[in-house]
Amino acid sequence: MPRANAAVVLALALVTGCARPGPVDRAQQLVRLHREEEARKTLAAHLAAHPDDVPARRMLVRVLAWTGDLEGAKREVKTLEAQLPGDPVPWIELGHAFEISHRFDEALAAYDTAASVAPSSPAGPREGGMRAARWGEAEDAAPRLDEAVRRGARDAEVFHVLGLVRLNLRDYDGAERAYREGLVHDPKSTENLLGLATVAVVRGDPTAALEAYDRVLARKPDFAAAELGRAWALAKLGRKDDATRALDHAEELGAPRVNVEKQRAHLRGHP
Repeated sequence: MPRANAAVVLALALVTGCARPGPVDRAQQLVRLHREEEARKTLAAHLAAHPDDVPARRMLVRVLAWTGDLEGAKREVKTLEAQLPGDPVPWIELGHAFEISHRFDEALAAYDTAASVAPSSPAGPREGGMRAARWGEAEDAAPRLDEAVRRGARDAEVFHVLGLVRLNLRDYDGAERAYREGLVHDPKSTENLLGLATVAVVRGDPTAALEAYDRVLARKPDFAAAELGRAWALAKLGRKDDATRALDHAEELGAPRVNVEKQRAHLRGHP
């Protein structure tokens, strides 16, 4: 490369590396610093000059909710609706605003509206199902996640959460199906492998649990919780020496001492 051209490339790299963050990045930084009002002003000023910047307006909806201005957030959602007709995004953002304000019933209703305005998109039911699961509302989460999958959601996370929801509803066969489907779409998903292990433990199936824990540890050798689960499975299979070695290893990896000692007591034949 000619020296002059190399100098130009270096100068451009330096400029790019020192480029100022965009308005959304700046707002996120300010929110992390608990300077929400400055974040609001940053986004409002940017949108005054660039009213079609959808990511910035979405961020403004959340910032307004964080500052307690839910009516302002609703006004920005109305603008998003005009910009994105038939799109679930405005209603998903309204759901986030309600959720930030701890108005969970209204948040779930907004996510359901997102599902209805875009009946072929998995985004609305996925968001509603994921958020309901996070709130511990398995019965609300299950049908929404099922609908998201029916509409085409295929990421490992949605299947992991669906499996957890079904597990909480004691639908063990359904939970196993969800975890296995998640592994089809992401064979490296340790969360879905752990889900399979949990189903096996609940069913009292140490062989299946051991297989799942071994697969987890093949990917995450330092995962203390998986080694502890492996020790449980080995003990249930009558492999006490292997279980003892697994417990020693789990303790070395940082597993909670109380859990390790509880399993040791069971190996010694004490309740």
